[in-house]
Formats: sequence, C-alpha cells, structure tokens
Amino acid sequence: MVEGRTHRPVIQSEKCHSCDVCIRGCPAELIPEYRKEGKSLRGTLYRGRAGKRDPEETLSLPPCQKACPIRQDARGYVALIAKEKFREALELIREVNPLPAVCGFICHHPCEEACLREGVDDPVPMRLLKRFVAEYERGNIGKKRRLRKKPQKVLVIGSGPAGLAAANDLSLLGYGVTIFEALPVLGGMLSVGIPAYRLPRDILNMEIEGIRKLGVEMKTNCFFPLRRGNGRSFRKLGFHAVFLSTGAHRSIRLKIPGESFRGVFPGVEFLRDVNLGQKIEMGKKVAVIGGGNVAVDVARSALRLGAKKVEIYYRRSRIEMPAIPEEVEEAIQEGVKIHFLASPLKIIGKEGKVAEMDCARIKLGEPDRSGRKKPIPIDGSNFKVQADMVIAAIGQRVERKALRGLDTNQDGTVQIDPGTGETSLKGVFAGGDVVRGPGWAIDAIADGKKGAQSIHEYLS
Repeated sequence: MVEGRTHRPVIQSEKCHSCDVCIRGCPAELIPEYRKEGKSLRGTLYRGRAGKRDPEETLSLPPCQKACPIRQDARGYVALIAKEKFREALELIREVNPLPAVCGFICHHPCEEACLREGVDDPVPMRLLKRFVAEYERGNIGKKRRLRKKPQKVLVIGSGPAGLAAANDLSLLGYGVTIFEALPVLGGMLSVGIPAYRLPRDILNMEIEGIRKLGVEMKTNCFFPLRRGNGRSFRKLGFHAVFLSTGAHRSIRLKIPGESFRGVFPGVEFLRDVNLGQKIEMGKKVAVIGGGNVAVDVARSALRLGAKKVEIYYRRSRIEMPAIPEEVEEAIQEGVKIHFLASPLKIIGKEGKVAEMDCARIKLGEPDRSGRKKPIPIDGSNFKVQADMVIAAIGQRVERKALRGLDTNQDGTVQIDPGTGETSLKGVFAGGDVVRGPGWAIDAIADGKKGAQSIHEYLS
C-alpha cells in the first residue's frame, strides 16, 4: 500500500503483500536513490527482487501465492493477462507448473480461498484465468531451457501429476528420464480417475506431449515392482535413481454384508473402466456411497451412461462433505439427489444381483481422528433403498503389490524422509498419493517438483 506524496511514496510494510500493484506504473520507480536502498522493502521491490529475494529477507509472499503448494505467482500471471500479454502469462505459469491447462480445469484453487479480494466482493478467479490463457495459447508449448545433458538416468514409476512434474523438472536439469506406466494410457489418475467432461483428454494429452518433447521417454503397460536390497532391479537397467509415484488406485471396501452381489462396484475401478472405454452393464437406479470427489464423479458419470435415477448417500452433513463445492452444485443441477446423514448397513440381493440397500439415519458425535464429527447410526431409523446398482466411493488406498521392497505405513503408504522424500531403498524417492494417500493434483505436482530437486542433489 502506498500513501503520501508522489515524490516521496511510503510503503506500509505491515500491510504489504508484495503484490507490486503500487509499483506498476508508479513514477517513483524511476527515482535512482530508491533503487539504491539496500534493505528497505521499497528498494527490494523497485529492484524487481520481490520474487527472488534472499532467504534472510523477511518479506512474506502474497496470500494467494503462499497458499499454492507450488508457490505459483498468481498475481504475476493475472497482471499479464489483464494487459493482454497472454503468451507471457503462460510462460510465467510454466516456470513452476508443468501442467497449467490441467490445473486450470481441475485444481481446487487454494489461491482463491486465500485471495484478499474476497473481503471486497469476490476472489480473483485465478484457476479460470489459468485455464483461459492455457487454452488461448494452445499448442504454444514454448521453449524450455534445459541444462547441459548429464550422464545419469532417472526412472519415474507412474505418470500421474507427481510423476509428470518430476519428469519435467529432471529433464530440464539435464537428466535422461524414462517413465514406466502400468496402465495402457499415460496420465495416471488424471486419465483414469477423472471423467473426460471435467478434464478433456486433448488438454491432458497436449500437456503430456509438451513434457515428452523435452526428451522424456514414456512407456505404457509397464509394471515395475521394486525389490528390497541394493536396488539392483533398477540399476541393472541403467538407472541411477528412481522417483516412485504410483498413486492410490484401489477403492476401500464397504465391509458390509452383500458387497459381493453382482451390480456392486468399487468407485475408483468403475471410473477407470469408464475412462478406458470398457463396457459396463449400467443400472437404472444407482446408489452411490460416499461424499468425496470420486463419489460425485461416479454419480455424474452414471447419469451420462444412461442411469435414470442416481442418488448419493453420505454419512455426514454437507459441511463435512470433502468434494469440491462447485462439483457438488453441478451434480445437483444435473439431477443427482444427495442424502446426507445416511449410511448403508447391508446390501440385499435377489438371484445373485443387488436389489435393495438397508440404510440407517446418522447423528454426528464427537470429532474422530480425522477431526470430523464421528457418524453414529440412530437406533430404529432403518430404511430401505431400491437400487439395481451400488457404487462404493468411500476412499482410496495404495496398491501394495509394487511396494514390497519398501518400508510402508499401516495404511500402505510409503515411508519417506520428510526432508528429502527418499524411501527406505537407497536412491528411490517417492511422492504424490503413494505417500500422502488420495489428495489433490496440485499437491502431487509439488511432490514431483520436490522429488526432482532431491534426486538432483542426490546425484550431484
């Protein structure tokens, strides 16, 4: 914030968010003595060092940038878009984000939640602006500056957002990078876990091709298990380090009677089959269990596949529902009915196929380990739901088969050094859902970037 005379502006440091708004177009920027001020906030900004400050400097990041896991300079690209410098805006975004168009479609935008503009009217729509400029400049991958080629090669296992981000940054650092993907398509959960209506495949493929053009080799249908010991399994193939990002591709079971009836599907596997074009015998009355993004994606996909009636049953209230609010609203507008404070007790079948669900009303008790109020069935509140298809989307877990050589946590996620991301197997680093459990794409991208830097330091 600037106040005072034009010939002697004063920046109130306690109110400054380093947004540079006061600097742009300010005639005081031309005053040489201000630029010479070595330690003042004003001098720092006038020298254009706000984004490249020394660790000793205590200037805080703007709230939007601080909230972003990859510290995306939102104020910078928004300002460039406002000046119709779309290509420059996209290049600024790509300095830290290898998947700008993908994030423009699916990011849960923590930057907007932190935006101070909300105190005036509405947050700046940073996600949509990112999406706009990425689509407007479609095909303009731009020239990414690579460092001199290094002799070491790095294997990336998994091509989801974490793996793609790691491959991108490692390639820019000069390493030879190969991606092994167990699925028949690239993109991991971006391809098989998110419906095409939310993330168009041409957008995703465009961004993957941009990373491929850096020289990254990508192989599908390539399952690569790690083995305990000296890491001979990947070193034998000529790799000097590994970044593991296999995601969390398995659904958590309901663990209620009747789950084995025909017509009961796990949510993540249902979406995978839909996205891979597998034929699915779609029911007319579909009950979806859960309240996260997978549950909402499943419900909306079921409608698109011809279901006549789709209803979601969630054991907590709307406030606790973890799905992105915009997606929930769109699902409701499309005709999905959501029953809150309701949970299935058992699935009832007829001739081996699901026919009904026995459910109970729920009351919320004290907070559980997750910090959310614990759901408690109300005695005598049972009710039945007719359904010829039940899809369980209550959570995801890690596929343990490929992790037998690594130390894991009780929930199956990989144990890592919190500072470096290195696993119990020397030279193997990990990030994304395989470490965090199911989470947001932008957090996985941040893990991939961190993993790339750690591998760079390890190999250096």
